[in-house]
Order: sequence, then structure tokens, then C-alpha cells
Amino acid sequence: MKFRPLAASIGLVALLGLAACGGGGATSGDTRPAPARQPGVPESRMTATTAPDEQNERDEQETTTAQISTFALDVDTASYGYARRALEEGRWPAPAEIRPEEWVNAFRQDYAQPSDDGFTVHMDGAMLPGRDEAVMRVGLQTRASDPAARRPANLTFVVDVSGSMAEPGRLDLVKAALLKLLDQLAPGDQVSIVSFSDDADVLARMTPLTARDELRAAVGELAIGGGTDLESGLVAGYQEAAKAYRPAATNRVIVLSDGLANQGDTQWRSLLDRVKDYAGRQITLLTVGVGREYGDELMEQLADNGDGMAVYVSTQEEADKLFTTQLPATIELRARDAKAQVVFNPSVVESHRLIGYDNRTIAAEEFRDDARDGGEIGPGHSVTALYAVELKPGARGQVAQATVRWQDPDTREASEASETLSSGDLAGDLWGEASPRLQVNVVVAAFALYLRDRKAFGMDLPELAKHAGRLAPVTEDPMVSELATLIEKARSIA
Repeated sequence: MKFRPLAASIGLVALLGLAACGGGGATSGDTRPAPARQPGVPESRMTATTAPDEQNERDEQETTTAQISTFALDVDTASYGYARRALEEGRWPAPAEIRPEEWVNAFRQDYAQPSDDGFTVHMDGAMLPGRDEAVMRVGLQTRASDPAARRPANLTFVVDVSGSMAEPGRLDLVKAALLKLLDQLAPGDQVSIVSFSDDADVLARMTPLTARDELRAAVGELAIGGGTDLESGLVAGYQEAAKAYRPAATNRVIVLSDGLANQGDTQWRSLLDRVKDYAGRQITLLTVGVGREYGDELMEQLADNGDGMAVYVSTQEEADKLFTTQLPATIELRARDAKAQVVFNPSVVESHRLIGYDNRTIAAEEFRDDARDGGEIGPGHSVTALYAVELKPGARGQVAQATVRWQDPDTREASEASETLSSGDLAGDLWGEASPRLQVNVVVAAFALYLRDRKAFGMDLPELAKHAGRLAPVTEDPMVSELATLIEKARSIA
């Protein structure tokens, strides 16, 4: 069968793909969608009553589907932050809480920015030593914003003040970060503050930043006590955001919690449905996780359903960076319902595996369905997907095409950008010829996979430690040095 781009809906998935190299098991009550069927495994088999022409058409459809990888974009990083804390404390992270794509997306990339409000699409890859297998990287990048030129923001902070937040490094960290954020926001911004424990309490209605003293006083009123009725906090926060909604502003709810809901409606489906409903009204969500014991899965699912992102902070330095640098610079949105699709050439590619994005995969035919929920991406964000690709011996030509599709945050007009990768573009040896950033991405993803299910492209912890240690001085990146330290921590725990 000839390689064809299937009505142009192909291309971006290659960008996000390496993560499907091994899946974590779902837990009881998990609302994540079931993993996509593995490529090349048909759902039905030919029976004696199946006409040959019908079966041939079905086989061709299944082969075409196997060529295509489609998923919603995701810029969450909470999985890496929480696992990092566990390793630093001498604990092996829970495998179910490891999402490799969030580890990769936590690291700085080197993609060129677009000149407009869309995306640049970057594709590269390299051969793995001693085999007909390559790592392919798809990278997406939005343009950074000028803080002085951004639109005003309505921010509603929903702060957990339940008893579990009394642990050092929880509420005290949140309060200090909020006070610093108030000094970073612009005069045209507005803030409301809601606290919750056994029930919700509105400490400040939507207040302009010209009245910072009133907002600082509201932060000072945050005090510990009671259980964790996350539902009441979310409902009160969204109600405040809806009352003060400004069409010309960025409207966002920011939940700061350990995610350990134990009162009110703790059934995920109801909470997720409420969040999704408000997301449809263009009120997005950011979840900020804190605490040694942390409801990672709930907070991640809230962010996904709330058209937002999930992050985790464990130190004052991390919280200050998030609230004083990252949040003010990324308040706006560049893209709504962004999706990626990667189409592989079956004459060159024997098989492919996406690394991560296990709960973000969507059907190929939904790529251009603009009613299908995607991911919300802010200014200056990069999204990376890695694929493990088995090549056919001696085959040459186009490996894959990656396409990203998104909607304008205001007009909902859809746009696309694409890029292709040929076999001649692949570096001959990952460790000897590929760019340092691609090598770092592979080490990060492999480390996550090893911690989750011991699958790490055939590498063990000593080999990963060697590569991370070599790359740290090359990249001059403190996070790569930290990565090398974390791998050594895992070795000592193992």
C-alpha cells in the first residue's frame, strides 16, 4: 500500500510519541481512557463468512490506522516534580504516578519559536546503537509573550486549608508564594481568593490589583483546620470566577492543594464533569500540588478536564519560580484544543511506540473534529513527544509526518502546521552524533520508564547515570545535573 497522508490529518503525532513503550496499570476508580489498541493487532479476524473484498478493505483500514498516532497536547509536569521529591527522600516513586511525557516536558528544549501565535514543528531522531531501531522526537513550540503587552487576567485562587496542609512545606509555602505573586501581577489584573476545608469560604471577591493591601490581608487570613471538601472549594471558586468573568481577559481558577479529598463529593466523575463544564465557558484550570502525601492522579485529571495543566512544587524556591516567573509569563493562551497526529510510512517503518501520553490518546478520525477536546497551550511552551521506531532493514525515504492542529483562543479558527522526517535526517548514533538535548530527552524518558516498569531501551541505571553525568557539563543545565543525582539516588534505593 502506498504511503499517503490520509487527508492531511497526519503529522504532529510523531512529535509527541516515544511514551508508549510500556503502560502502567490502571487503579480502581481510575477514569482514564483505556490505552489505544496496539498497532498491527486487528480487532477482528477473517471468518468463513467474510467476503474476500470486504476482508481486504478491512485489512487496509486496520493497516492505515496502525500508521497513525494521535493525541491531545499536554504540558503537565507534576509527575516529575512529585517523583523527584520521593527520590530525594529515599523512596521509590509509585509506578502508577510516573507519566514519562511529563518528565520530558519538565526539561528545557531548544526549539525555534514561531513568528506568529501558532506553533513551530520540529522533528529529529537518531539510531540506537547496534539495532534497526531509532528514537524519533517531535517538538512543538509556541512564541513567548511580552508581559507588558498581555491581556488582563482574572485569577481565582482556591486554597486548601484542611488539616493535612499543616505539614511544613504546604500552606506556609503557598502563602509566601501568593504574596510574591501579588507583587508581579499588573494593575489591570484582578484576583479573588477562596479557602476550603470542611466547606468553602470566600476571603476576597474579585479585587483589582490596585487594592493589593486587601488581597494581602486575605492571604493572611488563610488558616489550617478541618477536613478536605475539594468539591466545595472548586464549586465556590468557579462560581466566583463566573460572576466576574471578563470576555477580554484570561479567566483562570488556580487550585492549591495536596489533592487528598475526603469530604463532600469525592467521586471523581462528578468533580471532573463540573470542571469540564466551566472549561467550556472558557474558564481554565491550573492545579498546583504540594505535600509529601499527594493525590497526584486526581489533580492531573482535574487539570486535563479543566483545559489546564498540573504542576507540583515541594520547595519555596520551586514555588517562587512558578508564581513569580512562570505563571505571570504564561497567563494567556496561545492555543485551544491542540492535538498532534503523526503518520508513519509503512514502507520504511516496521513498528512504532509512543512514549507516554497514555491518557491523552484520541482516535485518528477525531484529529480534525474541532468539537473533540484537546490541550490548552500557553505562550513560550514546548511540548515534546518521543517515539521508538523500528525501521525495515535497508529501507530509505520518509519516516513520518507530524501535524499539529489548534484553535485560536478567541475566534476558535482552526490552523495546522506540519513537518516531515526522512531516514537520511536520522543521526547515525544516538550517543555520538545526536544533539545533546535529544540525548537528554532519551535519558529522562528512559529513567521514567525504568522506574515505572524496568523498560528503558535496554539500559540500566548505571548506563543512564553515565549518560546523564556526561551530558550535565555539556548542556550547562542545572536540571540535567539534578537528573544525574536522581539516577544515583535510585541506584542506592534499588
